[in-house]
Amino acid sequence: MRGFSTTSLLMRIVLAAVATLAIAASVCFVGATSISASRLVDALVGRSPLDETEWIILTQLRLPRTIAAMLVGGSLAAAGVGFQGLFRNPLAEPYVIGASSGASLGVAVVVIWGLQASLWSLGATALMAMIGSIGVVMLVLAIGGLGRTDSTTSLLLAGVVISSMAGAIVSALMFLFDQKAVVILSWLMGSLASSHWGSAAMVGVLGGMGTLSIFALARPLDAFALGDTASRSLGLDLRRFRWLIIAASSIATAGAVASSGVIGFVGLISPHIARSLVGTRHVHLIPMSVCIGASLMLLADAVARTIMAPAELPVGIVTAILGCPFFLWLLLRDRRGALMGATA
Repeated sequence: MRGFSTTSLLMRIVLAAVATLAIAASVCFVGATSISASRLVDALVGRSPLDETEWIILTQLRLPRTIAAMLVGGSLAAAGVGFQGLFRNPLAEPYVIGASSGASLGVAVVVIWGLQASLWSLGATALMAMIGSIGVVMLVLAIGGLGRTDSTTSLLLAGVVISSMAGAIVSALMFLFDQKAVVILSWLMGSLASSHWGSAAMVGVLGGMGTLSIFALARPLDAFALGDTASRSLGLDLRRFRWLIIAASSIATAGAVASSGVIGFVGLISPHIARSLVGTRHVHLIPMSVCIGASLMLLADAVARTIMAPAELPVGIVTAILGCPFFLWLLLRDRRGALMGATA
C-alpha cells in the first residue's frame, strides 16, 4: 500500500488481531444468563469459584460458540479473497458465487441420509460440503466463462443460476422429506446456536487448511491479478493455479457451511474493508481479511443473540441485512465507473 511501510502494514494486522481477540473475549459474556467479566476474574484468582451452571455455560456453550464464530468468519473472509482473486472480480464471494449453496446441498444430503446423528456425522458433513462447494464453483466457472472481458456480468449470472438450482434441489428435498425440513432450514438460515467443540474443531481443520492454502498462494494471486499474459511470463502455471485456488477456497467455505450453515456476505465485505487498510498485496490482504471476517462474525452473532432476547435470530439474517446494501453499493459503484469510462 502506497505511503505505508511493510512494518506499518504488519502493525495494522497485529492490531486487527488483538482487536479480534478483545471482541471474542467480550462476547463470551453476552447471553441470556448474566456472567460478568469480574465474576470470571474472581473465579480465576480463587476468590469465588464458578458454580456448575456457570461453568457449563462458559465452557460448553459460549466458548465453543465464540471460537466457531471466529473460525467461520475468518474462513469465509479468506475464501472471499481467494474467489475475488480467481475471478478478478470484487463482487465474487462464497455466497454470491454459489459455493455456500453447493455446500448446503451437500449438508442437506447428509441430513436426509440420517448420517448427521451417526458416529461419522462430522466427517460425512465435511466431505459432502466440500464436494458440493467444489462442484458448484466448477459449474460457475464453466458457465460464467472465466477470463472473458464481460466476466463480471457472466459470473454474477452464472452464480445466480447455479445457486438457484442448488436451492431448488434443497427445497425439493425438504418437500419430499418433510420430517427433516426443520433441520435443513436451520442450515439454510445460518446459525451458531448449536455450536459445540466438535463443530468448532471441524471448521478449525477445514477452514484452517483452506485459509493457510490461500495464504500460501499469496504471491501467485498477485501475479494472476496482472492478467493471463503477464502471469504466464512470470512463470505461473495458470491451470494448476486455478485448480489450487478453487480447492483451497472451496474447502474453507465447506468448513464454514458444515459448521454453521449458509452465512452470506462476510466473504464480500471483509476483503473490501481490508483493502482500504492494507492495500492489494495478498500477503497483507489475506490475514487482515481473516481478522475482519472473524470480528464481523463475532459482532453479528452477538447481535443475533441479544436483539430479540431471550429468542435468537439466525446469524445469517444479520449478515444478510448488513451485506445486501453493501453489495448493491458495489454494483452501483462499478456501474457508475463503467458509465464514466464509456463517456470519457
